[in-house]
Amino acid sequence: MSAEIALPTARDTQAFGVRLAALLRAGDLIVLTGDLGAGKTTFTQGVGEGLGVRGPVTSPTFVIARVHPSLVGGPDLVHVDAYRLAGALELDDLDLDADLDAGVVVVEWGAGLAELLSAERLEITLTGQASRLARVVGVGSRWETPEAVQALAAVCRATTEVPH
Repeated sequence: MSAEIALPTARDTQAFGVRLAALLRAGDLIVLTGDLGAGKTTFTQGVGEGLGVRGPVTSPTFVIARVHPSLVGGPDLVHVDAYRLAGALELDDLDLDADLDAGVVVVEWGAGLAELLSAERLEITLTGQASRLARVVGVGSRWETPEAVQALAAVCRATTEVPH
């Protein structure tokens, strides 16, 4: 499943994260790609809000990874910034496999690194700054079931869809 969604404002980007969080469960991986200012942390703040985790959710650039425990009995949010990592070995050193089982892992700047964490993932590419475009691709059987495709499509339709 893939879709492109227009996100005209930062609030729309955050709201998309909130809606998507309703579909997420422990073990889910989101790989975020986008230039500086494209809204990766803003999107992740929405995911954190939707999951009901302890916040605030801020960029983990200098700490590399931050765990936000659930306040509502759901999965924790593990927020990773792979920007300063030199490669997959450094990502592996973070031992995210254990976190992935218990929480939702969101990896900013994860393209080319985080895919090794799971064959089941959402890849989201954000482009633009003032007005953003999100491309969402579901990878693996978790996102290929008819139910998951329908649910993800509904989340994407709740925002402004870009015609293909």
